[in-house]
Amino acid sequence: MSGVSQKQQLKLISPSEIEPNPENPRLVFRQEEMESLMLSIDRHGIQVPLTVYKDDSGYKLLDGERRWRCAKKLNLKTIPVIIQDKPTELENLVIMYNIHALREQWDYFTIASKLERVIELYKVENGNPPNEVQLSELTGLTRGAIRRCQLLINLPDRFKRMILTELEKPKLQQKFTEDFFIEMEKSIKTIVKRIPSYNSKIDEIRDTLIDKFRRDKITAVTDFRQLSKIATALDSLDVQKGEAKKILDRVFDPTNGMGIREAYEQSVAFEYEERKYYKYVDNIDDFLVEVIDDDRISDLDDDLMKRLRELYNTIARILEQ
Repeated sequence: MSGVSQKQQLKLISPSEIEPNPENPRLVFRQEEMESLMLSIDRHGIQVPLTVYKDDSGYKLLDGERRWRCAKKLNLKTIPVIIQDKPTELENLVIMYNIHALREQWDYFTIASKLERVIELYKVENGNPPNEVQLSELTGLTRGAIRRCQLLINLPDRFKRMILTELEKPKLQQKFTEDFFIEMEKSIKTIVKRIPSYNSKIDEIRDTLIDKFRRDKITAVTDFRQLSKIATALDSLDVQKGEAKKILDRVFDPTNGMGIREAYEQSVAFEYEERKYYKYVDNIDDFLVEVIDDDRISDLDDDLMKRLRELYNTIARILEQ
């Protein structure tokens, strides 16, 4: 293939000539997914060539480690590969991120595991770390995905080990998922921003929330959004900090059985509902004023007029209190 760039080479080579890429962000190869892929390869062969580069010790994978592992287990003599030019360390990581961003969704913990290294290498090459937009363009990740990864990156190691243990389980058996930790961290970040005194207790708060989720005192990952709403009520609903802290202290107390939903209902749920219906009342008022100004009362539907009379009677009962 004289005169042809390595980037254009498609070859059949033995799986034994290939080594895994030490920079591959993928950390978990779930058994059921591997078995399904192995069955497909056994029946139909490898339909998408692996991507490799040549170095002194042989070929290194850029893309296709699951296919390569399956090929070895199936004792395939050769597999199709596309040979790329050897990349720099940063190019190596960026290529893998972009390949997977286009074809499949990695676990967030997988993405986060090498994102710090991408930032570090970019800083070495360019003098400054990438901003969020540059990091998104570099890796093919959305800015939202990058923010979620940062929450996982900043977790203490013991919680990262916990996530990794869960990721090795089948999806349906995972309880403490990445989403659990992402939602928990977002809520804690929101709370600490408004009540800084909690900052020194973050690890104890995490342990309590994890324990309450384990015991179903916290019943859903989305409950953490209600925890954030208790904190943001300090700004949006003029709730007193002392009142918010009193209810949050009960949630964060490992000896207290209060869950997030109960705390939300007892503290700010009514105020949030009130604010929501304030907007509805505003919209109704705007509409009715427009009807009056345009002299179109006679155009109103009979069913609507009936409901307006019922609403009038309800409002009168409230105003008479």
